[in-house]
Amino acid sequence: MNINIGKRSLIFALAVSVIILGGVAAFAPNSPLKLKIPSISFNNPSSENIVSSKTDVPLYKPVIDYEQAVTDAVEKASPSVVSIIISKDLPVIEQCPYNPYSDLPQEFQQFFGEQFQFSQPCQSGKTQRQEIGGGSGFVISKDGLVATNKHVVFDSAASYTVLTNDGEKYDAEILAQHPTLDIAILKIKVPAEGLRVPTLGDSDSIKLGQTVIVIGNALGEFRNTVSVGVVSGLSRTVTAGGEGIGEETIEGVIQTDAAINPGNSGGPLLNLKGEVIGINTAMVSGAQNIGFALPINQVKKAIESVKATGKISVSYLGVRYLTITEDLAQKEKLPVENGVLLRGNADGPAVVPDSPAQKAGLQAEDIITELNGERIDQNHSLTYLIQKYNVGEKVSLKILRNGKEMTLQATLEERPKSS
Repeated sequence: MNINIGKRSLIFALAVSVIILGGVAAFAPNSPLKLKIPSISFNNPSSENIVSSKTDVPLYKPVIDYEQAVTDAVEKASPSVVSIIISKDLPVIEQCPYNPYSDLPQEFQQFFGEQFQFSQPCQSGKTQRQEIGGGSGFVISKDGLVATNKHVVFDSAASYTVLTNDGEKYDAEILAQHPTLDIAILKIKVPAEGLRVPTLGDSDSIKLGQTVIVIGNALGEFRNTVSVGVVSGLSRTVTAGGEGIGEETIEGVIQTDAAINPGNSGGPLLNLKGEVIGINTAMVSGAQNIGFALPINQVKKAIESVKATGKISVSYLGVRYLTITEDLAQKEKLPVENGVLLRGNADGPAVVPDSPAQKAGLQAEDIITELNGERIDQNHSLTYLIQKYNVGEKVSLKILRNGKEMTLQATLEERPKSS
């Protein structure tokens, strides 16, 4: 996906290669990077540069507490991190003979003779299973559930293989996808032995400048690549996109300068305790180390839902609205510059019939300014706030109707599949 922050372009961190062959676009497997490593020779030291045994430098040991914490966190979490290999049956491209002079009259073609032979790329009608990309993920249950990004497994025609930290390969299938968050859950098809489940941390407690660690399948080539950085920003809202995936707005994400490369999508963002505090999802193209991760607290409800029911249940209010900005407030002469204005569109009415919103008494042109005491604004949308609550929970809505402030109670229901 392409992601825009102002004039910046962001891309989901998913490694997929595209090769153009004779006018036919074909996904190709990730080719190994050719790294030119300089030759290093170790000569026998002369007597002048042999260090005395009394001053020999001892074997390196990580004695600094910070460094020890990083290595301990990586050691603790690495066994639960997996690589996700994306494969697909693609047409086999061959060189087929053709006559570039076929449009010429027959009497002219004889001058070229059979000694001139031409060919061009063509599809033979055969297909071949090929790797077309790679992503990352992490185990969330010992019976084979794996969390990753929805954009990693967006192609329903592809097949997915989970490669564990110890090199075991398992075929996997898409079990569930979140309708509004970039989250998907895979299920390993056959019983797997010795799967390790990481500890999920508390993303609400992280602070700016806090050390974070990224582990993933960088570039779809280098498994279990580790990078370290800090939390650079909190509660960011970005719009991410990519070819074949479309655009998606992601709210409340963690910004980090820890390197998130293509192929890191779906892997964990860790704290120094080795706890998962986020899922790596996007990076800014053309910038230096600006990446984003979904806070794990946004994901926990989906994980718990899948474990309990085999699907992701999402809370639902049932309204269509416009997010109020300063410009909209001036244009519509609204009494506030935050919240949402309930208004219908081509998809349907402002308040969905028989929805929790209708049952609570909400009406078109109402302005909702708070949900359970939390202010609704451009950085905290109504949808984002609703996702914090489970199906069946009651929420308090502060609204303005014809200039009068009111409070209504709504009981959230499960989001219909068609919504």
